[in-house]
Amino acid sequence: MKTLAVLLVLLVAGAAAAQTPSPPPASTTGSAGVKQHLQSLHYGNVHNLRRGPDGQWTGKATQNGVQKNVTVSPNGTVRAR
Repeated sequence: MKTLAVLLVLLVAGAAAAQTPSPPPASTTGSAGVKQHLQSLHYGNVHNLRRGPDGQWTGKATQNGVQKNVTVSPNGTVRAR
């Protein structure tokens, strides 16, 4: 009986976690949201963010002490070069 109760608790907790909304796409969050997204991926000194006509954001950011050009797609995928 105790095992069943534990199983039910885990099942309910898993269902609640599965319903957690995903973050909005980068294209709808504005430059502040894109900056926050990059910072959550351990980029620092994020600046010069500009949104292109295709919905991609471009700018500069530092990662591991190296400045990189970054591109963030509308779905939040980050490319750094």
